[in-house]
Amino acid sequence: MLRKARILLSVVFFGLITFYFLDFAEILPNGFHRLAHIQFIPALVSLSFITLVVLMLVTLLFGRIYCSTICPMGIFQDIITWISRKTAKKKRFRYSPAKNILRWGILSVTVVAFLFNFTVVLGLLDPYSAFGRMVVNVFKPVYMLGNNLLETVFSKFDNYTFYQVDASLLSISSFVIGLVTFLLIGFLAWKYGRTWCNTICPVGTLLGFFSRFSLFKIRIDEEKCNHCGLCATKCKASCINSKEQAIDYSRCVDCFDCLGTCNQNALRYTISFGAKGQTAADASKRHFLVAGLTTAAVAPKVMAQAQNVVAAASGMKSDKRTTPIIPPGSVSQEHFQAHCTSCHLCVSKCPSHVLKPAFMEYGLGGMMQPTVYFEKGFCNFDCTVCGNVCPNGAILPLTKEQKHLTQMGKVVFIEENCIVYRDGTSCGACSEHCPTQALSMIPFKDGLTIPHVDTDICVGCGGCEYICPARPFRAVYIEGNAVQQEAKPFIDNHQEEVQVDDFGF
Repeated sequence: MLRKARILLSVVFFGLITFYFLDFAEILPNGFHRLAHIQFIPALVSLSFITLVVLMLVTLLFGRIYCSTICPMGIFQDIITWISRKTAKKKRFRYSPAKNILRWGILSVTVVAFLFNFTVVLGLLDPYSAFGRMVVNVFKPVYMLGNNLLETVFSKFDNYTFYQVDASLLSISSFVIGLVTFLLIGFLAWKYGRTWCNTICPVGTLLGFFSRFSLFKIRIDEEKCNHCGLCATKCKASCINSKEQAIDYSRCVDCFDCLGTCNQNALRYTISFGAKGQTAADASKRHFLVAGLTTAAVAPKVMAQAQNVVAAASGMKSDKRTTPIIPPGSVSQEHFQAHCTSCHLCVSKCPSHVLKPAFMEYGLGGMMQPTVYFEKGFCNFDCTVCGNVCPNGAILPLTKEQKHLTQMGKVVFIEENCIVYRDGTSCGACSEHCPTQALSMIPFKDGLTIPHVDTDICVGCGGCEYICPARPFRAVYIEGNAVQQEAKPFIDNHQEEVQVDDFGF
């Protein structure tokens, strides 16, 4: 089952990535370029931190799934290996020791070259880039020649589904490099399976290091294993040492080809915690995994802090609120915390998704009680859902008229963060989204206007904070009221439309 699922996913990824390279007629939507963004080296070079974290977490949990399922060069080698085994049915693989000096030597050279901006080494060895060069410079001209041939045939029958395209080579040097890459990796895959992945590819070496500590692994049941070696003959990574009942997890690509071949049912893909015969080394691996997951969890916060430091150095000021915002109708923070039991019914029903469970915003005693954040929206001016559904009286029900005057916070404007002030460009988004006109635009300089606040009529709905484009610190944000107040009524200054019934003269 695992093997079939892996093959299905591999075929889908490989087919879409390959065809996206070949697709000169733009049959696939342009959005398929995201298939490149999930590749390891492109994500590393573009500093796509989320993609990198996800790939590393997947490796720490399941092993080198990336190499067997997502990487097109890895799947290309599997296809060549499959063809070679079909043409030579007696072909068998065998265990071979890892060439660690060569593996880590190539990775070190690649890293040093990249740090010194000599990216050609990384470009040559990056599996995704190497595959792209093969497809574009070797296969695509053939693909386009085939299209031209079909056009010639179909046009003779007055069918113009196909049209002539330029099938010439883009570059002789790129064609030679692409052809050499195809022949070299194809030959290694034909003869030895995943040798390129486990010896030369820097991504394979790096992920192989982390896969040693993965949570799920293929394990050998020593009591059932009879050392027949059948599993090793099916292992294209040459990582199963059946004599010593050991698997080199740094080279295992989780293809699962070995699972169905063992007549003794001695191979299982299972979790490592609680395994029989657990050693101190296994415990250290668990500690490494926990450390890795912890690092992945806190790293986004560290990156955000670093970004904030850079922004502060450029003159921007922090927009962090000091008083949390309680839902409208909560009376005061004291009242709210005394009555709220954190049932989260209001969180579930909030149509604007501005309510979320607090962590330490209210202190230790207020953990999990709802607080207001404006990352995903703002509090609808006419909405009274949270007060209507609250079963504990923590949020009192309000009429629409009462809600219009309930001030759960006040707007704060930071001129130094505003793009009108910083970039000399017009904006006014905050004013356009203010339902009470607490934010208005006044003359600034060079014909520009800049926000001006009237906190007396502000209700703290967060429309201005949500829409403000300034980053990483917003130019406007809502500071919560520890005790909710009544805002002054605002006057709608919109002019009435005047209808003229006659020509006017």
